[in-house]
Amino acid sequence: MNLTQIIELILAQAKTKGFGTKPEDINVAEKMVLIHSEISEAYEAYRHKNIDGPGGFNEELADIIIRTLHLAGILKIDIEKEILNKIKTNNDRNWPWDKMNEKHS
Repeated sequence: MNLTQIIELILAQAKTKGFGTKPEDINVAEKMVLIHSEISEAYEAYRHKNIDGPGGFNEELADIIIRTLHLAGILKIDIEKEILNKIKTNNDRNWPWDKMNEKHS
């Protein structure tokens, strides 16, 4: 299954659940905040070593992707193309690790 097919499943579920499937059905800012809330939930689950199962880190990561793909589907963004383009961009990008607090191996 590719991302386009997964988006179709997500949009079908959204329609059934009343979450919106067209731009006029949603508030983009609200959808962005909901994605952010899933990131916070994933962080809290990880922080508390809750990795598997309901409300666990793995499930919350899935929620981040589902909400992101839902938004991409509503806005008709070719997210597969965008991801591949971003990977290509990152291949040619250099990060100034010596000026960052982030560890680099």
